[in-house]
Amino acid sequence: MAEPVRARRLTEDEGRRLLNYVRRGKQGTIRMRRAMIILASSSGTPAPSIARLVAADADTVRDVIHDFNARGLAALDPSWAGGRPRLIGPDDIAFVVATAKARPARAGLPFTRWSLRKLAAHLHRNPHRRVRIGRERLRQVLREHGISFQRTRTWKTSNDPAFDAKLDRIDEVLTRFPQRCFAFDQFGPLSIRPHHGSGWAPRKHPDRLPATYRRTHGIRYFHGCYSIGDDKLWGVTRRRKGGDHSLAALKSIRAARPDGAPIYVIMDNLSANKTPRILGWAADNNVEICLTPTYASWANPIEPQFGPLRTFVIANSVHPNHTVLASELQRHLRWRNANARHPDVLDAQRRERARIRSERHQRWGRPHAA
Repeated sequence: MAEPVRARRLTEDEGRRLLNYVRRGKQGTIRMRRAMIILASSSGTPAPSIARLVAADADTVRDVIHDFNARGLAALDPSWAGGRPRLIGPDDIAFVVATAKARPARAGLPFTRWSLRKLAAHLHRNPHRRVRIGRERLRQVLREHGISFQRTRTWKTSNDPAFDAKLDRIDEVLTRFPQRCFAFDQFGPLSIRPHHGSGWAPRKHPDRLPATYRRTHGIRYFHGCYSIGDDKLWGVTRRRKGGDHSLAALKSIRAARPDGAPIYVIMDNLSANKTPRILGWAADNNVEICLTPTYASWANPIEPQFGPLRTFVIANSVHPNHTVLASELQRHLRWRNANARHPDVLDAQRRERARIRSERHQRWGRPHAA
């Protein structure tokens, strides 16, 4: 029997970028959905469950996973084809990309960054290798090679000495005990304010949200629990993070498997998740806590499950208070858990649509054939 399709282990940079795409949702629908697929697959979620998560076909999910394993994060963008043959060769393009990635000071120029105009002029006047390229074509070349105009940012890497050991243990429990494996995390902070989003509206007349100048409701955190084997998500809204709330979530997870056999809970390496009281309770109740490495929240399988909450409950909303927001979160969770589409249902729907299209083509073709 063939091994299930699964995304390879993520690097720290890939994990941070994918998690940022899923959390913020500012990279477009296609890129966010593909990021959710890759992030969920790398944490051990099977392809049929991911298909239900993103409302896609399981074969599409597998194609995205294979593409990521072959090309990395370039799989987030569909491959577009067409256009006339290029007038500059691969070597010229490689030189253009290398020049754009280097600081102008290395070429002896008195500025700290390139603009398209300055870069095109430098390439045209470069005494070592001249490349005649217009600004629009230059922009396309840079985009094709994953280079865009961005603000400078700081970065951090995990300093956890047990980084590989923790990831190996998470991979092991997800592979060997998926039916007894759970995940827990806090989602937030959640504030009461108009949240930008998107929706259907007449062209050039989008829905508008009121502005707020005083926000007196404070913040909340959604404490979510996810059963990997059952593909069920549940949780409650709290005023703060804390060891007592984390312990309450763990007890609800233990109640989902009341047989007393071992269960495995994947959580972030947060101080509130590993208090002495929590560790003692876990030891007494046959619960193994699998902590993600420091600065590696992307290894938690529940992270991609929060994407639909942000997209369909938080975004494009104006909730009057936290009571209403908590109620809407619970309504969405009930809908999610009750309307998960089985892979066999998706296959049947696809076959039925293909049959209807075939009948339409045959019906429309008869007058022409006659």
